[in-house]
Amino acid sequence: MPSLIKESLMTMVYPAWIMNLRRKTLNFFNRHSVPRWTVFLVDASVVFIAFIVAYVLRFNFLLPEDREHIFIYQALLATAVYAGFGLVFKSYSGLLRHTTLTDITLVFVVTTCSVVSLVILSSFGKWLSWAAILAIPHSILLIHYVAVSLFLFFGRILIKLIFLFATGTVTNKKRVLIYGAGELGFVVKRVVLSDPRYGFYVSGFIDDDRSLQGKKINGINVYGPSILSPEFIEKNKIESLIIAIKALSVDRKSSIIRSSVNLGLEVLDTPEVDKWVAGQLRMPQFKRVDLEDLLGREPIKLNIGLIKKGLEDKIILITGAAGSIGSEIARQLTSFQCDRVILVDQAETPLFYIQNELREKFLDNRFQILPADVTNASRMEQIFSDHGPDIVFHAAAYKHVSLMEENPHEAIRVNVGGTKVMTDLAIKYDVEKFVMISTDKSVNPSSVMGASKRLCEKVVQSSARKEGHKTQFIITRFGNVIGSNGSVIPIFSRQIENGGPVTVTHPEVYRYFMTIPEACQLVLEAGFMGQGGEIFVFDMGQQVKIADLARAMIKLSGFIPDKDIQIVYTGLRPGEKLYEELLTDSEHTLPTHHPKIKKAHVEEINGRAVMSVIDKLLKELYSYSNEEVVHIMKDLIPEYHSTNGKFKKGKDQKVLKS
Repeated sequence: MPSLIKESLMTMVYPAWIMNLRRKTLNFFNRHSVPRWTVFLVDASVVFIAFIVAYVLRFNFLLPEDREHIFIYQALLATAVYAGFGLVFKSYSGLLRHTTLTDITLVFVVTTCSVVSLVILSSFGKWLSWAAILAIPHSILLIHYVAVSLFLFFGRILIKLIFLFATGTVTNKKRVLIYGAGELGFVVKRVVLSDPRYGFYVSGFIDDDRSLQGKKINGINVYGPSILSPEFIEKNKIESLIIAIKALSVDRKSSIIRSSVNLGLEVLDTPEVDKWVAGQLRMPQFKRVDLEDLLGREPIKLNIGLIKKGLEDKIILITGAAGSIGSEIARQLTSFQCDRVILVDQAETPLFYIQNELREKFLDNRFQILPADVTNASRMEQIFSDHGPDIVFHAAAYKHVSLMEENPHEAIRVNVGGTKVMTDLAIKYDVEKFVMISTDKSVNPSSVMGASKRLCEKVVQSSARKEGHKTQFIITRFGNVIGSNGSVIPIFSRQIENGGPVTVTHPEVYRYFMTIPEACQLVLEAGFMGQGGEIFVFDMGQQVKIADLARAMIKLSGFIPDKDIQIVYTGLRPGEKLYEELLTDSEHTLPTHHPKIKKAHVEEINGRAVMSVIDKLLKELYSYSNEEVVHIMKDLIPEYHSTNGKFKKGKDQKVLKS
């Protein structure tokens, strides 16, 4: 859209014939790219022709008889010397349309080295009678040096100017600030200015170093962070900011991004040096910052040795493998030496996509794809019998709060019933570790979905307390993950793409967030940290206000909240809470060796009593009404209190049939 607006404005400034010429010139550049060897031959031809011109000018267009037979050989000698230095310094290697100061400097070095060498050879020629061909008059060499320099310099600049005219970047510059006036900042400046297709003009550097502030570097002002103000941005018509600092803390980076986004700037991030292509930074590698950068999550430090030892030569089974968490666990397992990884999911199409991704991106054939429903005990037993998994990551579950509020039977059948099938088979087939993926919505649940996941935790806890098995049962509990299928962030993104409005349930709703890779890294760490029976709670950081999240996403997309894109409040949905929790009132945490993983100290449960009720509920599930199913769940989970829905009333008397 911005490019269309820019083009429309230009048609108002330039006549139609100029715009037409621009398009034709740009099409020519897009279709043709001159090979390096062609540039080398053209440069050599310029040197040869310029030498003849210099010779003719030196002798006023009348060559002396004694030079008529040697000046061609001397022209070839000069061309050979220039070509030799051109090969050494690779002055022909740059794209002419993107000529930079570096390219011009290389031409200067080649011409200067060449003329100095020819002067030295000429001196030898004057002293040695048998080497008369080397004795080129110094005046000719001087004229030739000036002519070649002008041809090669201005030829390159002319081609660049024509390209600038064709791309419209002579008069239409996007003003940019570079945050960082160090070595990386200079590299970024050179790259930004070397590619006119992006039309950037560097308006200044920003640096936290007070000793640099107020100075000029290469003619460009260095400012302090305080210039990130509406007045400066508006006065200087700044449109973008590029972050170019190597060692920048996550909090500081997040603060810079937040300030810039609030000013309506497009923010680009410079990739790590090890991600540059062939050691060179290119404009397409700059990445627009996203929500993860804005939230500022610190990178996870894993105990790779612990995880590697636990996964080596093991057969891994992942349920819900086509979902956000299951598929990311699969991706991360590509870094370890597992024997095989069995991916199980009932969603055929997403399962097909993750299969293709793993085979194409990771070239990994250790993955086996099995469409299956975890509630189908016969099918799952066949999988356990055929493949004998050593480790199970159980991520399969229904997770949408509003959908499960309307379908409590399915929440019980899939979430609770599926977990029971998996835990029973894990014990029967001597699985070493069983890691269940839970949610913060299971804590003091207010929804059917959250309560069903709390029952899943109780199933796993009950299985852990059974005697006579070797399986270590572990529960991991965390909040929302950024970008998971059907979560608030993809919904907001789609609404913004459609022009709004962005819908938020309540202006005071808060949620925990972490990235999908971060969550899965912690799942792996916790899985091999646990000895069985633990609930591990992840450090989710501070809760995020969803209304602020919506505004940030609108700004990141280049729009103004409540002006370009409206935010509409729709009211809390059935089962939805204003705040999420990670621990129940009766729980507290104990530290582990990992700062982002805490062990929940949970109350003891009567596993046999709980499983007796759950077994009966699963057996007679569809003989109960929705209300009766929810009342049974509330009997099993005293802290379960429905909100905003039809199950908000208190518990009735027991409804389980005897």
